[in-house]
Amino acid sequence: MASLDLDLLAASLRADGSDLEAFVEGLAVKLEEALPGLVRVQRRRSGLRGRKLVQRIALDAGGLRLELLAGDGAIETRCARLSGGIVLKTETLDTDAWLAALGEALADESRRSEITRQALERLLIRE
Repeated sequence: MASLDLDLLAASLRADGSDLEAFVEGLAVKLEEALPGLVRVQRRRSGLRGRKLVQRIALDAGGLRLELLAGDGAIETRCARLSGGIVLKTETLDTDAWLAALGEALADESRRSEITRQALERLLIRE
């Protein structure tokens, strides 16, 4: 696969979009498996004995940090510009714009690294 099909990636990431909790968890698991060094996922237990739910997904790629914050049945998606690990500017994006930025960041990473490209291919092919 010479370049990632961003529409296919976005469709894959939206597959569980009707159930927000499942969408966020599925996205976190897929990104953790495909990009273990680039993605950080924070989870918090719901209640005393409840299962752990994703609260935050962050991907640092190129000069960007893409974050998804989840809680109370809603998500917030943000994009921050980075320089030397320091956040210069953060903006809130709608989910579609964030997914498009995520797809572009993943495509850029796949061009830089054969291992990343192979991991992303597995992410797209698996279901």
